[in-house]
Amino acid sequence: MSELVTGEAVALELRPARLPSRALAVLLDLVVAAVAYIAMSVVLLLTTSSLDQAARTAVSIATFVLVLVGAPIAVETLSHGRSLGKLVCGLRVVRDDGGPIRFRHALVRGAIGVFEILLTFGVIACIASLVSARGRRLGDVFAGTLVVRERVPVARTGFIAPPPPGLAGRFSELDLSAVPDGLWLAVRQYLARMQQLDPQVGRAMAERLAGDLAARTGVPVPPGVPASDYLAAVLQERQAREVRRVFENGSVVGAGGRPGGGAAAGGAAAGAYAPPSVPVERAASPGSAAARSAPPRGEGASAESPATGFVPPA
Repeated sequence: MSELVTGEAVALELRPARLPSRALAVLLDLVVAAVAYIAMSVVLLLTTSSLDQAARTAVSIATFVLVLVGAPIAVETLSHGRSLGKLVCGLRVVRDDGGPIRFRHALVRGAIGVFEILLTFGVIACIASLVSARGRRLGDVFAGTLVVRERVPVARTGFIAPPPPGLAGRFSELDLSAVPDGLWLAVRQYLARMQQLDPQVGRAMAERLAGDLAARTGVPVPPGVPASDYLAAVLQERQAREVRRVFENGSVVGAGGRPGGGAAAGGAAAGAYAPPSVPVERAASPGSAAARSAPPRGEGASAESPATGFVPPA
């Protein structure tokens, strides 16, 4: 179950970015890169005026490659997939497994981006993003990356929807003693964030959790029951058992410790529970040896005063 709570798995809970937000992020990055390229070109034009035409052309090409190709690769590598445009739009580039990208991922994306974004004015990138199920362009396909949304609408967490009425009480005979607390925590976290997950990722996680839960209980998931409904029904059964256990324990303590309870309940609990505030000698019957030898409890009474045999009520 450790794979579900690692830092890299957080990216799996984010939704893939679609074409409009990605196009806006790329446009912002290109505007910044174009402004930087123009500024550097003016500076180089003034400083290289004494060079010949071939040298100035080589400097211009190097400046183009450095600003429009090298700079985006360096920024994505150092920021782990967040350029300026992606930062503004709330996007991030991650690996297919949800981990942060490295230099080789940024290099492949940047090299292919020259062809599908700069040379074709983004036409090929738009077509590839529309065709892809997760909105990936060719650079993402060859680099093994994915652009996801970091800022998603805040949904209500902590609330777990009840299972369908047909599953209520269906797992009352299930043995849940072998299920570890870590698995229960993973099931509860999944059900609380189920609406925030990508549908494909959510189904895979539900099936995996349902398989682990069925292996612990020894009873397979009923045919035709979705994994998420199965998890919700079993979790509801566990919570119902916890409530019944707490209620039964509270009833037993209340019957033995509440003054004025029934005689049968008080007599049954008297041997197992004794309030710490009641001394043992108070339970002695009048006229017994313990009662005659007990010292008086009145305030200011002397040690020589004879015992009266009176025992204050408990």
